[in-house]
Amino acid sequence: MNSRWMRNSFIYLLIIVAVVAIFFTLFSQPLSGGRDISINEVIAQTARGNVDAIEVKGDALTLRTVDGDTLTSRKETDSSIIEILERAGVDPVTSKVKIEVQGSSGFSSLLGLLFNFLPLIFFGAILLFMMRQAQGNSSQTFSFGRSRARMFVGNSPAVTFEDVAGVEEAKEELQEVVEFLKFPERFLALGAKIPKGVLLMGPPGTGKTLMARAVAGEAGVPFFSISGSEFVEMFVGVGASRVRDLFDQAKRNAPCIIFIDEIDAVGRHRGAGLGGGHDEREQTLNQILVEMDGFDPNTNVIVMAATNRPDILDPALLRPGRFDRRVTLDNPDMKGRLQILAVHSQSKPIGADVDMEIVARQTIGFSGADLANLVNEAALLTARRNRTEIGSSEFAESIDRVIAGPERRSRTVTAHEKEMTAYHEAGHALVAHVLPAADKPFKITIIARGQTGGHTRYLPEEDRHMWTKKQFKDMLAAAMGGRVAEEIVFNEVTTGAGDDLEQATNIARTMVTRYGMSEKLGPRTFGKREELVFLGREISEQRDYSDRVAQTIDEEVHDLIEGAHQSAITVIKEHMAKLTELSKYLIDHETAEGDVLDNLWKGPPPEPDPIPAG
Repeated sequence: MNSRWMRNSFIYLLIIVAVVAIFFTLFSQPLSGGRDISINEVIAQTARGNVDAIEVKGDALTLRTVDGDTLTSRKETDSSIIEILERAGVDPVTSKVKIEVQGSSGFSSLLGLLFNFLPLIFFGAILLFMMRQAQGNSSQTFSFGRSRARMFVGNSPAVTFEDVAGVEEAKEELQEVVEFLKFPERFLALGAKIPKGVLLMGPPGTGKTLMARAVAGEAGVPFFSISGSEFVEMFVGVGASRVRDLFDQAKRNAPCIIFIDEIDAVGRHRGAGLGGGHDEREQTLNQILVEMDGFDPNTNVIVMAATNRPDILDPALLRPGRFDRRVTLDNPDMKGRLQILAVHSQSKPIGADVDMEIVARQTIGFSGADLANLVNEAALLTARRNRTEIGSSEFAESIDRVIAGPERRSRTVTAHEKEMTAYHEAGHALVAHVLPAADKPFKITIIARGQTGGHTRYLPEEDRHMWTKKQFKDMLAAAMGGRVAEEIVFNEVTTGAGDDLEQATNIARTMVTRYGMSEKLGPRTFGKREELVFLGREISEQRDYSDRVAQTIDEEVHDLIEGAHQSAITVIKEHMAKLTELSKYLIDHETAEGDVLDNLWKGPPPEPDPIPAG
């Protein structure tokens, strides 16, 4: 950095000197404002006795006449004004002309000399700059294999375990790592060996990187952070060289933590055919394995890595002696979400009408990053509305924005389309409210958001980790409720149920092929899924059943969806008055939620209007 600053300063100094030299060269003559005359007229004026004094400065002549005027002229270089007058027959002594000769200043001489040598200096500076650039490129070539890990050191950590909420079990597991880095002799005295590698697994946004930084902050040790993709370059062998350099730096700064984020970029299963056309990634992975094996048992260097794709990692990484401790950070439960909301709302003015427990109940499935985004969106909405406190309305709007996107009130909707949307969403909510095993609706809106014309948001009574067949069937019926409401009320179907049908089909197929909930096929799974990622999306599926079984699977999926369709028809026909009442309210108010929705369920049904003709 200093050499670069010096080089740039030298170039800028040359430019400034050149500009100053040119300026003084062009504008060095005094701006006297006198009339310029020739040397012949100078001689003639002197001979006639009109000149009182002549001031000589280099080749410039300044004449003061007896009338008080000022005239300027120039003489030849290396010629004296006295000699010029004497050769013209004018005696300076008898004409009583005062001749004053002023020598040129040293600065002017230096500028003249510098101006003469300016081209040579300029080309010399260019040559020096090119040589410096060549040296810089040479040093970059030799440092190509150096590690690009960022090292964080500080006695006052920016992140501690107090900043990480909702993952208490993970913090307990990692507390041992902190204790070992702080007091290694306590473990070594008992012959205990701390894990060399800790693998943080979990869906995106659950706080894996934040947890690693918290461990470093709690232990107060150097923290080397690097991404798995930073090892891989176009040239084979660079990644392995960077791995060696990284571990050498870590050993020199022990005790410390090496954190490799997104390790699946280099840690994929070797020989899988994924990750590029050359073996640079595999060489990098081999070097990581060798370095972790070569650790001295007394070396206080712990490798932490994070990934949301643990299923595709090479088995050699996960064997004992390397990443032998695996810590899972899952999406938080109700208690965890409440703690995370408390952390992110500490420095924000929260209104008295906000109940964080209700917000936590409405955000089932949200990750820690989603909850942080939720609180931030609420603060932005509050600022946009020129309010000083974040209220419950801002939190409610932010939840919808995170789930479905911002409102699209500028979207043109006809009265008939608005009515159909109201009956569609009311159908979803009514079926879910009536069926006992379905999640109860909390909010119904016909305001367009994102790609949807409206949506119904459900509020489960508790976090659920296991599903029953009855719950799946009632969920299917609730998904079909919008389509059934359109069929019964308008004797027509629309494209609005496209996503509902896709969701219902996926649920039904999963019930049959993965959970063994088929009466005809019995308790077994169908299809061997390969390269499953953490969230359950399939890259490929190997078929392990016959065509006859495939036909039976299709029939079972059809029967489940058709049964859900019939259940929705039964519920809506039995509660047609309530469907009409709810739809009219949505047409007038566009949204029904919370206590308003509870009152609509409890209130006496009005006289039903006749069903519109198709």
